[in-house]
Amino acid sequence: MRLFVSIDLPDSLAEGVAGVQDRFRDAEGLSFTDPRQAHLTLKFLGDVDEDRIPAIEKTLESAVESDVNFGPFSATVGGLGVFPSLDYISVVWLGVEKGGEEMRLLHDAVESRVYELGFEPEEDDFVPHITIARMQHAGGKELVQESVRELNPEVGEMEVEEIRLTKSELTSEGPEYSTVSAFGL
Repeated sequence: MRLFVSIDLPDSLAEGVAGVQDRFRDAEGLSFTDPRQAHLTLKFLGDVDEDRIPAIEKTLESAVESDVNFGPFSATVGGLGVFPSLDYISVVWLGVEKGGEEMRLLHDAVESRVYELGFEPEEDDFVPHITIARMQHAGGKELVQESVRELNPEVGEMEVEEIRLTKSELTSEGPEYSTVSAFGL
C-alpha cells in the first residue's frame, strides 16, 4: 500500500486552490491536482507492507507527542513556486507563509522517527508546499514562469490540528487519498 504523512487542507480552501489553478489553464503540458484533495506532504513513505502500519502509527504518535513542543497552529497558504527550478519545471506549488516553521519542525520529527523504522531520509531540504500541478511537457513553460514571477496569490488561512497517515491509490482518473489514521497536535 502506498503511504505518506500529510497535513490536509480544509474543504474551505479548495475554491482558492482552484482559483489559482485557473490562472494556469492556458499553460500547455500541465496536469492539475484535485483541489478537494489538496494536502501538504510531510513525508512520502512509498509502498509499504500493511503489517508495518501499526509500527508506523506508533512512531507517528511518538513524533507528535514527544518530539513536537507545540499544539495546533494557524497556517496561511499563499505564494507560488516550482520544483526543481524555473528553468526545468516538474511541479507547480502553493507555499506556506505563516506556519511554515511549525511544518518544518513536524517534518523533522516525522523524518527522524520513520528513519528509525528503516525509511530513507529525504535528499532535498523540506519546503512546505501544496502541489497544484505537474508539468508533463514544456509547452506552457513560459506562462508558468511568468505567473510564478508575477503572482503572489493568497489562498487563505487554516488551523493545523493533526497530521495524517494517508493511503494513495493510483487510478485512471488520478490518485485517490484516504486517511489511515490521524494524530492530534
